[in-house]
Amino acid sequence: MKSYADAGVDIKKEEKAVKSLVSGLKFVRKGTGQPILTNHYASVIDAGEIGIAITTDGVGTKIKVAEIMNNFRTIGIDCVAMNVNDLYAINAEPVALVDYIATNRPEERIMAEIGEGLNRGCEMANVTLVGGETATLDIVNGWDLSGTVIGFVEKDGIITGSAVKPGDVIFAISSSGIHSNGLTLARKLIEENGLSYHDRFENHTIGEELLVPTRIYSEVLEIARKYEIHGMAHITGGGLLNLKRLKKIKFVIDNPLKPNRIFTFLHELGNISVDEMYRTFNMGMGFMLIAHEKTAEELRKKLDGDVVGYVEEGEGVYLEEMRVDV
Repeated sequence: MKSYADAGVDIKKEEKAVKSLVSGLKFVRKGTGQPILTNHYASVIDAGEIGIAITTDGVGTKIKVAEIMNNFRTIGIDCVAMNVNDLYAINAEPVALVDYIATNRPEERIMAEIGEGLNRGCEMANVTLVGGETATLDIVNGWDLSGTVIGFVEKDGIITGSAVKPGDVIFAISSSGIHSNGLTLARKLIEENGLSYHDRFENHTIGEELLVPTRIYSEVLEIARKYEIHGMAHITGGGLLNLKRLKKIKFVIDNPLKPNRIFTFLHELGNISVDEMYRTFNMGMGFMLIAHEKTAEELRKKLDGDVVGYVEEGEGVYLEEMRVDV
């Protein structure tokens, strides 16, 4: 196995399918609630003096690892994190969450553990879980967890990446691990190499490492209030390609943060190319800010990360001299 597509997740095919879906969505409501921003990390609608931001996401196949490990206590944190981090990326403050749980076998203990994680994630992000839906479906084999988060943003404070320009630097903040993307490939690599999720990995097990919760990057809101930030990117599925959501320009990563051990482990396990790793995983860089070079030193003082690259004329995402978005 050499790629995410070989594991069953073809990002390019998925992008084409989404474009096909979106092509049929033409209707826009009239009156209050006109869209200000769409098809970004989060979307924003006009609510008078402010914008209401909204996004939706789930934990993906990470929940399969929770099933195998019989531990659902942290999956709720991932659900909150995957959503609020997308709101942070446009400089919106999340305020409320609704969740959706689908299963073919509702169990009190598992529901309680999912709720425990959701509550912890909400505490970390200062978000209220205001409702949700649980569905028992025979078309689901196991569990699925997703959520939708709304937030507020000053309309003149929305950060889209349109201000990104040549000469800017790319500052990456460390990730806590694999987060909640690329788990299909990670699971395939582990299982096809005859390993168990209960095998030792550093000071715990492989399964416990994969369940380390997605980091919540709430600190970037304060940074965006204090400094001129031109763009922000939540590095999820697609890895460095998430930078392309910001603007058609050339992003060069020439000094990436040191990847967490889980990434070097998976890289060695599957003999996967370096560019494919950076197209699939966050590789230790869970969130990125793009700003003027003079801001970099202040970011180093405030954040757990460093400058990893720069912006220049052109188009695409490059890892050193190797183009990633091919």
